[in-house]
Amino acid sequence: MSLYRRIKEEVARRADALWAVASQLHADPETAFAEHRAAALLTGELEGAGFAVRREVAGLPTAFTARSGEGRPVVAFPLEYDALPGLGHACGHNLIAAAGLGAALVVDAVRDGVPGTVLAVGTPAEEGGGGKALEADAGLFDGVDAALMFHPGVYDWARAPLTAQEQYQVAFHGRAAHPTGDPTEGIDALAALIELFNVVSALGRRLPEGSHVQGIVTRGGTATNIVPEYAEGRFGLRALTTAALDELAAQLRTAAEGVALATGTTVTLDRASVRYEHFRDSAVLSERFAGHLDRAGISLTPPAPGVYLGSSDIGNVSGRVPAIHPFVAIMGAEGSDHTPEFARAAASDRARDVLLAVVEALACTAADVLRDPPLRDRAWDDLRRAGS
Repeated sequence: MSLYRRIKEEVARRADALWAVASQLHADPETAFAEHRAAALLTGELEGAGFAVRREVAGLPTAFTARSGEGRPVVAFPLEYDALPGLGHACGHNLIAAAGLGAALVVDAVRDGVPGTVLAVGTPAEEGGGGKALEADAGLFDGVDAALMFHPGVYDWARAPLTAQEQYQVAFHGRAAHPTGDPTEGIDALAALIELFNVVSALGRRLPEGSHVQGIVTRGGTATNIVPEYAEGRFGLRALTTAALDELAAQLRTAAEGVALATGTTVTLDRASVRYEHFRDSAVLSERFAGHLDRAGISLTPPAPGVYLGSSDIGNVSGRVPAIHPFVAIMGAEGSDHTPEFARAAASDRARDVLLAVVEALACTAADVLRDPPLRDRAWDDLRRAGS
């Protein structure tokens, strides 16, 4: 019996158990860095299958690794399991976790002496906390030959058009005064912040495709009869590449410093989030995954030109090791993630079918990586060509 056939049968054997994990995660959502029950559930499943589990890795209380086998090659499955505040699993991370878990268990169960390591990596706080970025910086993906995951969505896309992003806190410091009794002594920090919004708006009209800046006022004064001596805004920056993001951050800094000079204020800029790098797709591995998924009747296409689906900390992994992050639809293209409707879709019959098809395709792709040195070489060559 072929290895692919054995994988298919092993997925079918585990189907109910994997859906039970996805359903339990969905019914009990936990937000970033607080996913204690989710981590316990997943590590319990992996330990029960004989994986060696390490908890609280990279200094993160809900992160973990689970390893079976030893030596190279190493195939890693990132597991996301954080939910959105107030919306639950409206990004489908319950399915991502169950898919990575299932693929790790299946490929390990059927490989019969194929050398190498199967690694499940528990990656908390994708929704803004940057668990994978912190783990990558801590070396958790060092020595990995492929990082394989998927994301549920509203499109069937072979690769993820994920941009780089980070946030900055910008604070202007002025001088308080009474606006009528002593107006000339006041230096209006809020006026400076508002002027920065005007400059950013003008800048936005000439930014390249995929780049934008979105800001909000987080502090704007204490009373209408006091000239604001302090004002603060938070600005989210996105760009097609990490290098373009660095350029955009430099433009924001130049604009803020120019406004401060013009208004007599002083300004500070501080990064207010973990930086998410842009995603670098491993074309050779994405093609292999798409071919395996096609056998389940799900055909993946390239992403639509000019459509971007946000950012993810898998980008920080993809700059270090060959990685895939295809999107597989669990609802129609008229929908959107981060909505109540998508949260319901993540527990639907269609989601179950997608989960099982994806587990099979991920496991088959992982088996290919473990058994095929030329495939691994091509994947590393793709990454080296991608550069920064």
